Amino acid sequence: MTDSSPDRPGGGTRRPDSDHFDGARYFNPETVTEPSPGDLWKFLRMKRAAWPSHVPVPEGEPPGVSPGGLVVTSIGHSSFLIRTEAGTVLTDPVFANRAGPFGLLGPRRVRKPGVALRDLPPVDLVLLSHNHYDHCDTGSLRTIAGRFDPRVVTPLGNARLLRSLGFRDVIDLDWWERVDVGGFEVTLTPARHFSARTPFDRNRSLWGGFVFQAGPHRVYFAGDSGYGSHFREIGNRLSPIDLALLPIGAYDPRWFMRPVHVNPEEAVQVHLDVGALQSVAMHHSVFQLTLEPIDEPIRRLAAALAA
Repeated sequence: MTDSSPDRPGGGTRRPDSDHFDGARYFNPETVTEPSPGDLWKFLRMKRAAWPSHVPVPEGEPPGVSPGGLVVTSIGHSSFLIRTEAGTVLTDPVFANRAGPFGLLGPRRVRKPGVALRDLPPVDLVLLSHNHYDHCDTGSLRTIAGRFDPRVVTPLGNARLLRSLGFRDVIDLDWWERVDVGGFEVTLTPARHFSARTPFDRNRSLWGGFVFQAGPHRVYFAGDSGYGSHFREIGNRLSPIDLALLPIGAYDPRWFMRPVHVNPEEAVQVHLDVGALQSVAMHHSVFQLTLEPIDEPIRRLAAALAA
């Protein structure tokens, strides 16, 4: 197990030779041209497709798991409930009505969670990929910490926030570090993205995805990422992968989103790069983060798969 003690603010002191930490901030080792403040202003002024205000979602309790089985239930966006014999995993839990500060700002949720927060079974492990509001919902996390007291695995620099929400057992990892957590073997994998919760903390914490092994099953949860060579490296290092959970939405316009979000066609290539036997699409049709219509990611994914 890695040292996740609180005297490592930002975490980067562990890897002084890191190719993605400069001593103060994390960065993407592949050359990425990040949008300028002018680009952001241009994006915010662009016309967005009209989304419905509400899309019905069937309600029900999550199914149980049979011996040797793996059951994955989509909660919505990047939140999944994953049940195995080794225990129950929750990824990037967001149950809030808005993806933004205080639960009052930011894009409004158009699909209710596939499993209500009150209906969650006991959670043993939370995997938190990074600190953006559509992945790191402090209200939901605080409730989960109080009800279940699960362990959390997260990239470097996020432990302090999680401990402030009531989690007692937080393990923060650098890319490619591995930890055994109560029946789960978890590896933090690279991603091409960024972090921020305020205008003043950009890239002070790391971002990533996870590959975890539970019994005979190996699952890859990609978090958020633009397309890059790291996906082939994940496949080379960690295959075979039985199931990959891959983002397909929040990609338009490409000149602005390409560095940090794959589109549906790139997601199909990621499926091939990592060598997944099966993949499930995520990060679409819940929060309107970018310009595309609500149903476009699924339509483009179907066309890319047919091709």
